Order: sequence, then C-alpha cells, then structure tokens
Amino acid sequence: MGLTPQKPRTHANSRKFDSLEQEVFLNLWRTYDRLKAFEEQVFGHAGLSAQQYNTLRLLKSVHPDSMPTLVLGSRLISRAPDMTRLLDKLEQRGLLSRERRPENRRVVEVTITPQGLELLEELASEVRDCHRKQLGHLSPDALRLLASLLKEAREPHEDETNLSLVDE
Repeated sequence: MGLTPQKPRTHANSRKFDSLEQEVFLNLWRTYDRLKAFEEQVFGHAGLSAQQYNTLRLLKSVHPDSMPTLVLGSRLISRAPDMTRLLDKLEQRGLLSRERRPENRRVVEVTITPQGLELLEELASEVRDCHRKQLGHLSPDALRLLASLLKEAREPHEDETNLSLVDE
C-alpha cells in the first residue's frame, strides 16, 4: 500500500549527461575545482587571489614597460568584474602603480613595482611546486596533448586580444 512500482531503467533515463559536450564541460569544471584548491593555498599565504597573481604575472611579462588597463583586463585568465578594485588592492600593497597618459587621460597605464617583482620571485618555487602537484602525474606528451586540446576548445570563443592568453 502506498508503494508504486518502479519503472524499469532504460538507457534514455539512466544517462548521466545530456550530451558528450556536457560531460566534457562538467569534467573540465570539476577538474578546475579540484586543481584550484592547490593554488588557493599558495596564493592565500601571500594574501593574493589567483586573479591578482595573474595580473602581476602579466605585468611582469612587459616589465619594465607598462600595460593599459583595458589590455590587462582582456588578458586575464578569467574576467575581473571589478578591475578597478582589483588594481586598487594591489596598488595599496605597493605591488603596482598606475598612471594616466597626459595625451589621453582616459588611458591608465599599469606597471609592476619592484615590490611586485620581488613577491613574484618569492612565489616562483611555490607556484612551480603547485603546478607539479596539480598536473605532475601526467607525462609530458599527455600535457602537450591536453594543452593543445584546451586551446582548440576555446579558440573559437576568444577574440584576437587573448588568443595567446596563457602563452605569456
């Protein structure tokens, strides 16, 4: 009484995913979630977020030159909804400086400071160790294949400014 017979499981109602694309996407998301825990530990000790670290890394790539804020924002691995706040925090810590161009006051140039370079140098071995913990179990061939597949998957969805996003 009160029990209803269970419908037999068919292939259609026992699938875990709606499509192969969904399965791959959810696997990417779960993988990112597992791997980010390692970086949060490294960057947390330095009082940085992953986005702040990436900002400093990008500025180091053009040092001693500066980078316009809009270019910097377009090159971040993940979009910063409040770029001004992100830069404010790093500037307050003395890790970067901002300057408006006299010829166009709307353009703000951002430069990494010696303190920012020093922090990146202090973090370098921890970051390498973090990446080894995250992906060191994969062979070099598997890593190259994975990098290639990930680039191929995102390429149609990126604009010209961030095609080489992680190559810097």
